[in-house]
Amino acid sequence: MRVLRHLSPLVLLLVLAACRDEKVTFYRVPKEADPSLPGVAAAGADAAGPGGGMPVAGGAAMADTAVPTAAGPGLTWTAPAGWRVKAASAMRKGSYAVPGEGGAEADLSITAFPGDVGGELANVNRWRGQVQLPPLSDGDLAGAVSTLAQNGLQFELVDFAGDPGAGGKRILGAIVPFADGTWFFKLTGPDRLVAGEKSAFLDFLKSVKPTTQP
Repeated sequence: MRVLRHLSPLVLLLVLAACRDEKVTFYRVPKEADPSLPGVAAAGADAAGPGGGMPVAGGAAMADTAVPTAAGPGLTWTAPAGWRVKAASAMRKGSYAVPGEGGAEADLSITAFPGDVGGELANVNRWRGQVQLPPLSDGDLAGAVSTLAQNGLQFELVDFAGDPGAGGKRILGAIVPFADGTWFFKLTGPDRLVAGEKSAFLDFLKSVKPTTQP
């Protein structure tokens, strides 16, 4: 040990450490649980009906997402003879193709959703946006909507013609509160064709009635 006295303190520590028996310590680490995945829920409105796809987290557009339709008592109707029944869809209660001259065609959609789907003003402005018209204010709504009372139902009617330079589309629409939901009848297509079908559309609405009393 006399030699160790001449070593520097750092070297002395290294020598002493080397003389010790090596010991290995083992630690048992519990396995981490897999993180739970968050649930995903989404709802929206029919893009071809009262509204378009709704945004989800991160601003991405929702696609191929089922939207609940109004349940409970329903409505029935009689379509004009010239309207062609189209294939059913999960989003629509009814769907028709309305033919015109030169191969032109308009689309009649019937949808129904729980509640008021944002209220009358929001639904009217949604339709206006589909023909590139600016939204209405609360004060303008009364002048843009007419009413039809038929078969115990109250129809709120609109007729919106878009700018010819932006495609020249027209919408005839009816909003019908019924039971605990809201029904939407919308005829959309080329301006001239839809305008020519206005009388038939109104007759069609007059045929709408409850299948059972709400």
